[in-house]
Amino acid sequence: MRHKLCEVNREAEQKLPRFTGDKSGIGAHYVDAWIQPLNTKLEDGTPVRCKRRGLKITLSAGAKKGEGLMRRLEVSPDPEVMLAAALQEAARHAGLALCVEQGAVYIEL
Repeated sequence: MRHKLCEVNREAEQKLPRFTGDKSGIGAHYVDAWIQPLNTKLEDGTPVRCKRRGLKITLSAGAKKGEGLMRRLEVSPDPEVMLAAALQEAARHAGLALCVEQGAVYIEL
């Protein structure tokens, strides 16, 4: 079943390294701002959590949990592309499907 998590945080784009002094190499400020709205509860009460620790993105929905890595060399030096790949990897490892469509983030359990 597909659930809408949140709207994409458009203000996160202002935290990309080209607009700030972020020297993390992965756009840590952008990533943190983008994933923050993903921390919510679904209509059925299932908690959804997403956090970054270093290069690791952890995504969980209820008892399902997966991790993905921000891979600068393998994927892209662009934080937007790195984050999308890391979120997809985390969702896949958790047995979930995550997609961004028309400015909103959806999760499928």
